[in-house]
Amino acid sequence: MQVESRNGTPAYQKIQGAIRKGIEAGTLRPGDAVSSERELAKIHRVSLMTARQALAGLEREGIVERRRGVGTYVAPPRIHFNKLMSYTEQMSSRGLAPGSKVILSKIVENEDEVAGRLTLPAASRMIKVERVRHTADEPFALETCYLPADEFPGLVRAPLARNSLFATLEHDFGVELTYADEEVDATAADQRVAQLVEIPRGAPVLRIRQVIYSSKGRPVVYVVGFYRSERHSLFIRRFR
Repeated sequence: MQVESRNGTPAYQKIQGAIRKGIEAGTLRPGDAVSSERELAKIHRVSLMTARQALAGLEREGIVERRRGVGTYVAPPRIHFNKLMSYTEQMSSRGLAPGSKVILSKIVENEDEVAGRLTLPAASRMIKVERVRHTADEPFALETCYLPADEFPGLVRAPLARNSLFATLEHDFGVELTYADEEVDATAADQRVAQLVEIPRGAPVLRIRQVIYSSKGRPVVYVVGFYRSERHSLFIRRFR
């Protein structure tokens, strides 16, 4: 039995890498069974303890879930909201391929409450971008972003189905996003959210409202997102 692979990588990390590659390639999808500890030990020629260590590490990361007496399965994608990251960054950090469908992208002028969130005068012109977020060809969130229209000319035509909004603001407009104030609560999916996210009407969803600030301390993006509750975890570290 080997403890390390030939390139010096610990054997348990080699097993984890193989499982991650299967998920990235789509050969392992959420809900699919992962090889058992005994099978992994045989395939990779390692001890049972090493195979167990590999699966335990993936479970701690939320990549697999172990069902007592049944087996180990690829876990549904879960997003941890303890760091300000774009959707693309979140998915990439989980080894998942991001996908988005733009429902609308237009200029609006009649959303006074949103304007207030961005410290804009009432009836200000704002860009409204609504996207359904996907991973593994499964919708899991509906997000609506608002930005001051006068500050981001041309953004309404940006290809945000395939490009990150955060990256677009940074590269095309020189805006660095640094922190966000968030409100998180639970609600029930209305008919439109349910239809777009493909869940039953009235199903529980997480609603997350963000005011995202630039490095200059100004609010530049307001986001309202509805997320499938079984796909998301809120991770909080507390100190005394």
